Amino acid sequence: MGKAMIVGVVCGALGLAASGMASAYGLGEREPEYADVLAVQPVREEGGAPRDACREVEVSRPAEVKDQQQIAGTLIGAVAGGLLGSQVGSGSGKKLAAVAGAVAGGYAGNKIQETLQARNTQTTTETRCDGVAGNGYDYGVVGYDVKYRLGQEVGWVRMDHDPGAQIPVRNGRLQLDREEPSPVW
Repeated sequence: MGKAMIVGVVCGALGLAASGMASAYGLGEREPEYADVLAVQPVREEGGAPRDACREVEVSRPAEVKDQQQIAGTLIGAVAGGLLGSQVGSGSGKKLAAVAGAVAGGYAGNKIQETLQARNTQTTTETRCDGVAGNGYDYGVVGYDVKYRLGQEVGWVRMDHDPGAQIPVRNGRLQLDREEPSPVW
């Protein structure tokens, strides 16, 4: 074997040994720059103080009645009944029929006006509020539970923002704060 070949074998052996030692001590391995995000779940705040839940509601009420005793209907009915009754019979029977027609017409006119007044309604819109307990209402996202993989390690962390697909890593630690863009001068 020649001197050059011995030097080559020794240098090769030294190179292999050096690379084995470097990998054993973590020298030469680069630290990951990012952790991969596997899942993101928004965290929502629920609850809070009791509050009023208000809504607009249409309400129908009887219209204001100016003629409470239905006098107008009674009078109109009595006149119409009296005129019709006077058309029946002759002599004193005609007078009796006119009086009976006036009484019946007055009663009928009174009931007709009462029915019409009951059907006459006014519809308005009112605000109605109900007290609502402070639970079960969503007040928004307050953070994110993030599942990540850094090398072979899988873990969970809560963040104040959705990190996207990756979380930056520096000195072996997750960088959980938002990275502010550097100013452009």
